[in-house]
Amino acid sequence: MKIRSTFKLAAKQSRNLPTEYFILANVRFEGQVVGYLAGRPIRETVTDGSGLRYRFVGVAARNAGGGPDVQSLRQGEWIVQPGLVYAIIDDAPANRAA
Repeated sequence: MKIRSTFKLAAKQSRNLPTEYFILANVRFEGQVVGYLAGRPIRETVTDGSGLRYRFVGVAARNAGGGPDVQSLRQGEWIVQPGLVYAIIDDAPANRAA
């Protein structure tokens, strides 16, 4: 007698995560202009509302739908609109007391 399993393996789950989870908002642009994108300057660093600092590392790759490909981001990388990628410099606020 052949026994068949009644359990079905789930299909591979998609890693489609909302892009908003990977976007830094309300940043303060700092440092030298290192380039331009769509006529807007790209600054070498940004600081978020918590005082964490990030450095410019490139332009975000695009997915098939035309949005930023968040799966191509490395650990510690975030998107700053209009599609720039910044990597965290350190995990301590820039305005910490010495």
